[in-house]
Amino acid sequence: MSAKIAYADVEVGTELPARTFPVDRERLVRYAGASGDFNPIHWNERFAKEVGLPDVIAHGMFTMAEAIRVVTDWTGDPAAVVEYGVRFTRPVVVPDDEKGAEIEVHGKVAAKIDDEQRTVRVDLTVSSAGQKVLGMSRAVLRLA
Repeated sequence: MSAKIAYADVEVGTELPARTFPVDRERLVRYAGASGDFNPIHWNERFAKEVGLPDVIAHGMFTMAEAIRVVTDWTGDPAAVVEYGVRFTRPVVVPDDEKGAEIEVHGKVAAKIDDEQRTVRVDLTVSSAGQKVLGMSRAVLRLA
């Protein structure tokens, strides 16, 4: 695969298509199985509350993975991501109801880094329930 977005066609300020990702308890249990992270704060409401959390919370790496999907969907190639980092600022609280929670992700090209390497930096804004859940969420991409 290779990136479908051409470096020459991108400008600073280019907005990526925003996405909203649903999160429910079933997804968290499936993620726990795939990742091997069975910490009970991610599936056991009683335990989560006993340790001072408002409810079960999504795995930080799950939240991070959902956020980068905005970038990989836009480029058409996960290998276009050459760097990705975030700071975890707030947990995604996932209630045990029919709705669960949502992770809202917006992205924007913040800088054209290197013309020769065709790299850009995309800054992501990631929130849930109106609160920012990831800070300094940035990806460096190599475009076509």
